[in-house]
Amino acid sequence: MKKIAIIGATAGYGRELLNVLEENGVSADDIFAVDTDSPLGTQISYGEDVDMDVYNLRDFDFGSAQIAVFCVAEDLTKHYVPRALAKDALVIDCSGTYGAESDVPLIISGINDDKIKEATRGIIALPSPQVTQLMLPLQAVIKRYPIKRMVINTYMATSIYGKDAMDELFNQTRKIFMNEPIVDDETVFHKQVAFNVLPQVGEFIGDETKHEWLMNVEIKKILGTDIKVHANCAIVPVFIGIGAFVNVECDTEVDVDDIRNLMRDTKGVVVFDKHVDCGYVSMNDVQSESDVYVSRLRQDVSYVSRLRQDVSIENGFSFWSVADDLRAGIAQNAYNVLKLILKK
Repeated sequence: MKKIAIIGATAGYGRELLNVLEENGVSADDIFAVDTDSPLGTQISYGEDVDMDVYNLRDFDFGSAQIAVFCVAEDLTKHYVPRALAKDALVIDCSGTYGAESDVPLIISGINDDKIKEATRGIIALPSPQVTQLMLPLQAVIKRYPIKRMVINTYMATSIYGKDAMDELFNQTRKIFMNEPIVDDETVFHKQVAFNVLPQVGEFIGDETKHEWLMNVEIKKILGTDIKVHANCAIVPVFIGIGAFVNVECDTEVDVDDIRNLMRDTKGVVVFDKHVDCGYVSMNDVQSESDVYVSRLRQDVSYVSRLRQDVSIENGFSFWSVADDLRAGIAQNAYNVLKLILKK
């Protein structure tokens, strides 16, 4: 088997990818765990019985690995990817650094696997986790009901910013309960995130934030169409997960029961949609789950009166989607893409 280097192995996406690899029987002997500023002798657990050495990124020889999966921040990805390419390692970018570039394929396994052959630069990019969790339930739907417009509202956990952001939520919450000032714990969000909702994810790019811009670009690139996308992203005081309400407008008349069956038959998607109290899946329910969950699937209707319904858009439906952003959003897709590469 080809040797795989996981860059950023001790936290976030990298740590979760190691978990997925171990659960699927990949030998520790085929993996290099690599991280920034790891002192000599640092180890990380791989399953219950194995401790792996962690290599320092500054000194790592990319010539020892055939595939390098980058699960670190954009600045580190930009700095070290050229080193990996110079040693002929195939790069899988989980950071969002290269996904918008026209000559880098953006892959969601099961949707556009054939695009892997277009990795002429030696780089394959994975989309942001919120895009993966939205496109998976829609992959079969799109083939039957071509989509012309999507309006997406995402509610994103602090994990989207990494461990420091999750620690900031924890520290703020503790200090609020202890009636202590939180000013020293506003370094990531620059605001109170505990018991609050922040309508900004990433820096502003014009009127949009980075993750709103990314959703627009990535969805269009994956589908290869000029679909209209309007995204709104907010941070909620949750440690892990992403929830999204999605409103979809199609070119033709839609059958929601048919759409429900198409989603239910899609690998990696679970439809749990009961019209009773708690008959839906929430963000806390999906932590450590590899699947994307769909609830609240319904026709786009508005009630004009108690006796009459009308539609807000023609040929529309909406649904609620939740997933573990670390696992289902990135790590599971990275593992599936790795399998495709190894088969080829």
